Amino acid sequence: MGALQRPHDDGLTGEQAALRRVATLVARAAPPEQVFAAVAAEAGRLLEAHQATMSRYVPEGTIVVAAWGKAGAAFPVGSRWTLGGRNAPTLVLQTGQPARTNDCADGSDLITEAARRRGLRSLVGVPITVDRHLWGVMLVGSTRKEPLPLGTEVRLAAFTELAATAIANAQARVDLRGFADEQAALRRVATLVARGTPPGEVFAAVAAEVGRLLAVDFTFLSRYAGAQAATIVGSWARTGTAGALSAGSRWGIGGRNLHTMVFRTHRSARVDDYTGTSGPVAEAARGVGLRSAIAVPISVEGHLWGVMIVGYQREEPMPAGIEARLAAFTELAATAIANMQARMELRGFADEQAALRRVATSVAHGAPPEEVLAAVTAEAGRLLGAQHAMMSRYGPQGAMVSAVWSSTDTGFPIGTEWIIGGQNLHTIVFQTHRPSRIDDYAAASGPGAEAHKLLGVRSGVGVPISAGGRLWGVMIVGSTREAFPADTETKLAGFTELAATAIANAESQAALAASRARIVATADQTRRRIERDLHDGAQQRLVSLALQLSQATTTVPAGAGELAQQLQDAVADVNGVLEELRETARGLHPAVLAEGGLRPALAALARRSAVRVDLDVQVVGRLPEQAEIASYYVAAEALTNTAKHAHATTVKIQVTAGEGVVRVRVSDDGRGGADPAHGSGLIGLRDRTEALGGQIWLHSPPGGGTVLEITLPLGGPIGPRPPP
Repeated sequence: MGALQRPHDDGLTGEQAALRRVATLVARAAPPEQVFAAVAAEAGRLLEAHQATMSRYVPEGTIVVAAWGKAGAAFPVGSRWTLGGRNAPTLVLQTGQPARTNDCADGSDLITEAARRRGLRSLVGVPITVDRHLWGVMLVGSTRKEPLPLGTEVRLAAFTELAATAIANAQARVDLRGFADEQAALRRVATLVARGTPPGEVFAAVAAEVGRLLAVDFTFLSRYAGAQAATIVGSWARTGTAGALSAGSRWGIGGRNLHTMVFRTHRSARVDDYTGTSGPVAEAARGVGLRSAIAVPISVEGHLWGVMIVGYQREEPMPAGIEARLAAFTELAATAIANMQARMELRGFADEQAALRRVATSVAHGAPPEEVLAAVTAEAGRLLGAQHAMMSRYGPQGAMVSAVWSSTDTGFPIGTEWIIGGQNLHTIVFQTHRPSRIDDYAAASGPGAEAHKLLGVRSGVGVPISAGGRLWGVMIVGSTREAFPADTETKLAGFTELAATAIANAESQAALAASRARIVATADQTRRRIERDLHDGAQQRLVSLALQLSQATTTVPAGAGELAQQLQDAVADVNGVLEELRETARGLHPAVLAEGGLRPALAALARRSAVRVDLDVQVVGRLPEQAEIASYYVAAEALTNTAKHAHATTVKIQVTAGEGVVRVRVSDDGRGGADPAHGSGLIGLRDRTEALGGQIWLHSPPGGGTVLEITLPLGGPIGPRPPP
């Protein structure tokens, strides 16, 4: 009886010894691949098989994770097999039960044919279940004519059941070690964020931590810039260089590649063979030797922020479970990114407020407008991390550069003019009155765009500047690197909206000071001229008359006291007339205006004009005195300018009143080109109009005639209105 039991006892002893050897490896925290290799070798030797493999089920089939053979492994580690047919691995997957192939000569599926080519005649497969999930299959094969013994399934099942515990323990150690490594990596990244490390360094650290954590060859962290492109913001390579896929490189969305797949699906994606990919980024990946890769989306605050990509240069594809590990890491990493962004936004807000305070201080100190514009441009450029910034003011001929700033001390001279037209930010903002961007200057056109290209600008953002209720100009920031973030328009618009107030205040202060000085000077000059005219004319005659009367009093004979008194009264009257004349002259204006109002005064002007006048006065009754005087002088000055300079044949004067304002419009068909800076008459009209709370508008293109229009309040000051 004991002799009959001896073989069984020997087999059990061998089995227990094999399991002890595997358990010892696990206890020593041996790497998983070493444990898997030991399990396959122990099972093969224990069952006197010729080949033994351990394979793990993956979505595409099976992948060999350990192999053993008496004369060398016939199925190398990493080889993949597509399931199907009547073979042991397929049957195990379908049933979850042990299965066998007794004669490989009868099968035609891929696995059976591969076994037959390697001399195997029979196969036995047993499921490996880890944590109640089908993990893989243990397969043993024999080259002998007779099939493997009937007890092979039971013995192999008993062995793999115990081996599965070792696998689970090894996996648990790996998972625990991986979790610890993952937490340590995240702590290192979080420490960088907490220290306020620049974003580029943080992204590079994230890529490096992921690469080392998952033992891959490449890691790329990319951020999507709208729907057009993705920019690599962090990269890591086991060899030390990522080549064309280094940080800062920009790749368009399109084709069959991981950037595009993740962007369109917002889901993880993998490429097991780069020969089937397309698009520039895929070509670059092949250029650095990538053979397989996995990508996982990075979502920050519910929005797709970017993508994390890890890749192999090796022949074997990426492991099946790497998506879950990468997704878990990027989910936590996204928190670090969100925290970093929050810090950046808070810091950016503080920087923005500081910049605006500096500009406001310049305005409060009465800095000249050109100094304020330069300060605004420089602050905006530095605030948004641009390499170039400019502020341009729109005019009749196009856009003129009013201020420039450059981190490289290069740029355009102040006063440079760009003609409106083409595909460029000056033109787009002028036409739409809205913020706009160009992410790729390769498609931009027009003189301004070509000049930007010469500076190396690759992308730009432009935001309109409105001052005084009208489109004043445009603020443009340019980058020689990657495209600006998606929120640049909002940040720049918020900055320029407040900056426009500073601009308007600076201009208004300068204009108001100059206007008041001119008004005071004009009043003084007018007073002196009137006094001079009185002194040289009527006043001299009256003074002479007073002297004659005074002399006459000395010749009055004695006893003619009544005559002497009359002469003295006459002298007093003459002196009184002189004083009254001085007082009257100070408020002198045409008598017909004072007596009849604006309509007859303008009619008198029209009759005296050297150019034919079409008069249209739609005013009922009298207007307030200041409004009538101002309206009269606008028409008079316009007619004078037309006669002197315009070479016009007809002048049309229109006067309307209503809704609390009076409008005077004077237009001619002359040669145009009127410029307030070249004559004091128009400047005086502007001063008079603005002093009354009104507005003046001049349109005088060369060769296109001149239109002068004023709007004056009949009560209080009026608000802005668009030009006609």
